[in-house]
Amino acid sequence: MDSLESHKTTWYLNYCVFVACLSSFANGWVIGSPNLVGEATHNCKNGDQHVVHSLFPDCLLMNSAMWGFAVASFCIGGLIGSLSGGYIQSTLGRKMTLLLHNSGFILGGAFIGFSLNVPMFIIGRIFCGFACGLGSLVVPSYIIEISTLHARGAVGCCHQFLLVLGILASSGAGFPLSTVPLWRLNYALVIFPSVMQVCLIPTCVESPRWLINVNRMKDARQALQKLRNGMEIDREFQSLQTVNEDHDTPTPPSEREVTKKVSSSSLVVDENLNHNNDEPQSTKKATQKTNLSILGIFRDPMIRPLAWTILWLHVIQQLIGMNAVMYYSNQIFSLAFNDSTAKWMAFCTTLVNFLMTIVAVATIDRMGRRPLLLLAESGACFFSLLLVVGFIFQVPGLLVFSVFGYVASFAVGVGPIPWLLPSEMIPTYASSAVGAASTAANWTMNFVIGQSFPIIFEYMHGYSFLIFATVALLAFIFTYVKVPETKGRSIDSIMYSVKKERAMKK
Repeated sequence: MDSLESHKTTWYLNYCVFVACLSSFANGWVIGSPNLVGEATHNCKNGDQHVVHSLFPDCLLMNSAMWGFAVASFCIGGLIGSLSGGYIQSTLGRKMTLLLHNSGFILGGAFIGFSLNVPMFIIGRIFCGFACGLGSLVVPSYIIEISTLHARGAVGCCHQFLLVLGILASSGAGFPLSTVPLWRLNYALVIFPSVMQVCLIPTCVESPRWLINVNRMKDARQALQKLRNGMEIDREFQSLQTVNEDHDTPTPPSEREVTKKVSSSSLVVDENLNHNNDEPQSTKKATQKTNLSILGIFRDPMIRPLAWTILWLHVIQQLIGMNAVMYYSNQIFSLAFNDSTAKWMAFCTTLVNFLMTIVAVATIDRMGRRPLLLLAESGACFFSLLLVVGFIFQVPGLLVFSVFGYVASFAVGVGPIPWLLPSEMIPTYASSAVGAASTAANWTMNFVIGQSFPIIFEYMHGYSFLIFATVALLAFIFTYVKVPETKGRSIDSIMYSVKKERAMKK
């Protein structure tokens, strides 16, 4: 079977995706860990006295403003990790970046677990954030680049799936660990999936697209063959090389495909004749494309419109307010329920997020990216408005229904899809820079929301969700006008569409 036509994934591909997404699980654990154990962490009965243990204070006393900063401080590390991640993964490769970024989780988990004061806690959050930022860039890049064409949506959603599973797991662990001194263990447990990934990542192959980008053709072909496990890979291997070609001449994708089919057999003959398995000289020229910097992607007329589209989708992902709900769901439900019920409702929120992400994985390659985004954004707008009504009239049932509906809407589209698009729409020579820029914007807005929402919520209460409803409405309009469908489309065809649009404007 030809690998370009296959709708199935191999066991080894699934294994590599799982190993890579252990980082996503750790990312989710970092996001969810402060939610249920927050009070035990910064506002316990004995304060910073050494009552339970002689070496460690019972908790780290912080007022609401300082606690908000401590929770959001991991976004500072996330911003650093995402900004530096483009260069790191382009230089070292996806596999080595996955291996090295775990140092942030391990150091951060240790710093928080053994923290003696607030600065140690914040430093630990920043270390974890660095790993989250770098992982948010490299994991989607790696798993989409190793995926088959027709499984990219489901495979790409695995990043978000393991992330929400991590949030769910940390929330579940928060029930028994919301005491002194067990709150420390809740933060330190992030070390375990990181160590597991460090042990397993050497058994995975490097991304064939990255190997082609650095002209390691023999390694790229071997990696692709191992991922496809006996499928015919000649056409796919040719198409991966085409991704890095210049698009100055607007050749229709159909004609390019014919050229690839005709030349695939000669490529095999040439490689069999070449004992070193080096690619033909013409192929080398096609793949010797200089990697673009973050500034370079906004100067390149072909990449710029796609880069802006992806960047704004990442900004929307945060400004639409999901992380405000995930960080402070316990506080939101406390307005309508007692503390015990509020904690259970907060846990159920993460469970809804997890279940609806499964729906996204199952439907994204059938429905496509655009329909799911439009459905998610319209749902987020509707349920945000309904949430305001629930707060105004103090109807607990409506409050719960609105939060769950909002989370479900986010999970089926706004959550997973922005992470897919850099590797689905952008050639390899620019994908790292576009991913770094959009991920940096994501983490910046994450910090803004995490830091500002408690203040906004304190003054506006339920009316604060009017802001998120407005953002969701604007997001719907933006998606309808600007976001292309990428389901089943090659990067080559998307780049041709951009070139054709530019030519029509001229």
